[in-house]
Amino acid sequence: MSKRILANDGIDTTGKALLEKAGFTVITEKVAQDKLIEELNAHRYVGLTVRSATKVRKEVIDSCSHLKLIGRGGVGMDNIDVDYARGKGLSVINTPAASSHSVAELVFAHLFNIVRFLYDSNRQMPSNGQTQFDSLKKKYAKGIELKGKTLGIIGFGRIGQAVAKIALGCGMKVEAYDPFLAEAKLHLDILGAGDVNVHIHTVPMETVLKNADFITLHVPGGKVITMKEIEQMKTGVVLINAARGGVIDETDLLVALNSGKVAHAGLDVFEHEPAPNPALLSHPKISLTPHIGAATEEAQERIGIELAELIIEKLK
Repeated sequence: MSKRILANDGIDTTGKALLEKAGFTVITEKVAQDKLIEELNAHRYVGLTVRSATKVRKEVIDSCSHLKLIGRGGVGMDNIDVDYARGKGLSVINTPAASSHSVAELVFAHLFNIVRFLYDSNRQMPSNGQTQFDSLKKKYAKGIELKGKTLGIIGFGRIGQAVAKIALGCGMKVEAYDPFLAEAKLHLDILGAGDVNVHIHTVPMETVLKNADFITLHVPGGKVITMKEIEQMKTGVVLINAARGGVIDETDLLVALNSGKVAHAGLDVFEHEPAPNPALLSHPKISLTPHIGAATEEAQERIGIELAELIIEKLK
């Protein structure tokens, strides 16, 4: 009997094919969280892959003696008890490089959305465009350009650096903070012009907070932005969170949005997924997406391939 892998949150067809070619049986039918242990044991799965939806906690690890590997399609592994699993002898893998560019593009989708009020205009035009065209035109007439503005990046790993590359291409100044990185050499692959290398030296977080017109976060977790940090920012700053829910304190963010200290926010992740705070969802100054940072066809294919290659390497 071939080795069985449960890809409980799905896997790209290319990655699935690679695993099957290597002799694995890959099951992609979704199993409910409360049935996960029963399913893993019933069919003696050796591998389990997840995205952000499925949780792999101690009880799953302790109850499934046949499980040899847990794979996370994506970067963050906060839905897996990683240290505990590794302490029990399981391999725990993720795909940190595969989705970087997709997340970076989504950050800029939010930024462009915000500076030209597209997120609100797209709500208002279908219902009021015919009767209130001139008033809407006036309402959205105070957009700004990203060019020449300062983008602060908190967390300068793969995703943060991918964001910086796009920012530089837009003519923005980049200030980055990362406690583990003093500088980074960015390779900008410009079609038709070859590679351009740019060195970015990181700065203290206080410098980013003070100088940035826009701030985007790319950290694995924790409560990084609270009212204490917001008070150090420029009035009218824009905050983007496509990292983890709760990295920006949502209660403090709402207070700052309502006071005008923060002009706008772009949120792809939420503290209480899959049921975000309704006050965030209905706020007129927030651009919203439902945790789709890595949800591009290209990223999903890269994630599937990287997962498959790692699984084959670990379980061969």
